[in-house]
Amino acid sequence: MTLQIYVSFPGTAREALGFYADVFGGELALFTYEEFSRSDGPPDAIAHGQLNGVVALAGSDAAAGEKSVRSEGLMLSLLGTAEPAVLHAWFDKLAIGGRVIDPLAPKPWGASDGQVLDRYGLHWLIGYEPESRPTPG
Repeated sequence: MTLQIYVSFPGTAREALGFYADVFGGELALFTYEEFSRSDGPPDAIAHGQLNGVVALAGSDAAAGEKSVRSEGLMLSLLGTAEPAVLHAWFDKLAIGGRVIDPLAPKPWGASDGQVLDRYGLHWLIGYEPESRPTPG
């Protein structure tokens, strides 16, 4: 078992979870309010959605009166979770329609990392350590 982020979206769960499936790949399952016999929102709103794959993420559309995603001082970290080329591709895709806070690039301490706020309000920290080089023997 591992920690999984669950996001309440402001009526954009179908679009947002589809976006994350396009970025990260994996299998996406979506269930509507109607399928869950819920009457506290539109029948086609998402009552539960789950992305399973390299990056797992779940969420739903916030019901009337519920708060939707808004975070400050929180980043979703993907440090060292994939090869550098994959991490760069994820960063670039998350930046589409979002805002690059700090470009994914080498930093003075030797690692490469960057931050991006995606179009749905999630703040990502993505990076990797430099490849280790064998020491001369």
